[in-house]
Amino acid sequence: MSRSTAPDVGIITTGHDVADARLHKITAALQHRDLSVELWGLGDADGGPSGAVVHAGPRGNMVQRLARTVVLPWRTNAKVVMTVDPDMIPVTRLVTTLRRRKMVADVHEDYTRLLADRAWAKGPAGLPARMIVRSASKLAAGADLTVVADSHLAPHQAKRRLVVQNLPYLPFLAPVPPSGAPRAVYVGDLRASRGLFDMVETVAAAPDWSLDLVGPVAPSDRDALEARIERPDLSGRVRLHGRQPPAESWQLTKGAWASLAMLQPTPAFVEAMPSKIYEYLASGLPVLSTRLPRQSKVIEESGGGVLVDSVAEAAETLRRWSADPGELEKLRDHALQWADGHLPATPYDELADAILDLLRGSG
Repeated sequence: MSRSTAPDVGIITTGHDVADARLHKITAALQHRDLSVELWGLGDADGGPSGAVVHAGPRGNMVQRLARTVVLPWRTNAKVVMTVDPDMIPVTRLVTTLRRRKMVADVHEDYTRLLADRAWAKGPAGLPARMIVRSASKLAAGADLTVVADSHLAPHQAKRRLVVQNLPYLPFLAPVPPSGAPRAVYVGDLRASRGLFDMVETVAAAPDWSLDLVGPVAPSDRDALEARIERPDLSGRVRLHGRQPPAESWQLTKGAWASLAMLQPTPAFVEAMPSKIYEYLASGLPVLSTRLPRQSKVIEESGGGVLVDSVAEAAETLRRWSADPGELEKLRDHALQWADGHLPATPYDELADAILDLLRGSG
């Protein structure tokens, strides 16, 4: 792509699939401002945002990721370069400074706490990753625009800091009434710490129910998951759909009776507010959730779900709902009413406007 036809915004990532929901949400908001978007990431280019120029490749090993981290910031000629990975911030800062391009750093997770939830990041082996995260936070503060997904996330001081919560992008959702046999859904990354096996065991103990799992399964958990769902008590009742672009993900939830959010109280999740809670409520899907502080507050405030302390309690709740769907109807009504009054239709518009300011030279 020549410099004269350079895209307005180039989003670069060595750690995210191009089907990632936040990437789709950001791209949609930028396109609504008539900005052209180029995306470099992982996976299948067909899973990338519609209308963007998408470059995608295999995940590869850590050495290959490191190589892409160094090379990728040079690959895009975009006028504004946005990165969503902490390890890409140092080189991207360097390249955008040399080329006199604008840089946006999107800090959408608490990476320090996230590393504490990863076995590979503990001890001496994880020292480089921890050092990268610390340095990236400091360098992110010097970007032309620093975006954080929550007010508690670092850096707290920056040249220009914008909080863009990971709220639903309502056009992606598919709220329809429940239909067919009792069915629960989960949309998002799948691993033990995100309640993967607790969800499976919950459905195992509620024989009227089935479960659709929409999202990538952590490699370390895949074998155990596949072995578990093939056992007679679950055979045919748990369906794995893999990673899907966000609009397709939510199409798979149409007709479901309820949703699950059984995240564990890990350092990464205790202070987090999973975007899926908002998406479930806006889709009219009653939420069955563990009692993490922030999601508990939203579920209690909305009246759109039930909080549980154990798999046994979760399974008992599902059995109660299938025996008496009237409770689910009330929860669904409360969820939709709360979402209508609390969730903006396009939460990424402020980010798109800030990037437009950068392109106009007023950022």
